Amino acid sequence: MKLNRMWLLFAILSAVFAAATAILAKIGIESVDSNLATAIRTIVVVIMAWVVVIVSHRLGHQSETLLETIRNIPARSWLFLILSGLATGASWLCYFYAIKVGDVSKVVPIDKCSLVLTLIFAVIFLGESLTWKTVVGCILLLAGSIIMVL
Repeated sequence: MKLNRMWLLFAILSAVFAAATAILAKIGIESVDSNLATAIRTIVVVIMAWVVVIVSHRLGHQSETLLETIRNIPARSWLFLILSGLATGASWLCYFYAIKVGDVSKVVPIDKCSLVLTLIFAVIFLGESLTWKTVVGCILLLAGSIIMVL
């Protein structure tokens, strides 16, 4: 597969793992506080992410050490990465509570409305453009989510 098409494979894998996450979390959260479950999940994600960073940095043969690479991250990047992390944490806390007390089949369609919100935010904050296909797709996604939840 050409490198420029690798995004598609990873996007599909992302969807598969996201689907597995909902099912595995619902089963795992049965007798656990949703906030504690989120904290446990987060620890696993943090460990996994750092293992990937360390291994990929070593395999990449960078001239900088990993610590130098981290120190060279611009302040603006730090700010937005921290804000992104806070948003992710808030999302996960809300998501885990929602699947703890609700049906996954109703929570997930609402959660996936984040796709529509992301596209709207991309237009507002990143200056990206909307095509008629994107608008129609967003309308269909919202309609589908509403139908699934009713």
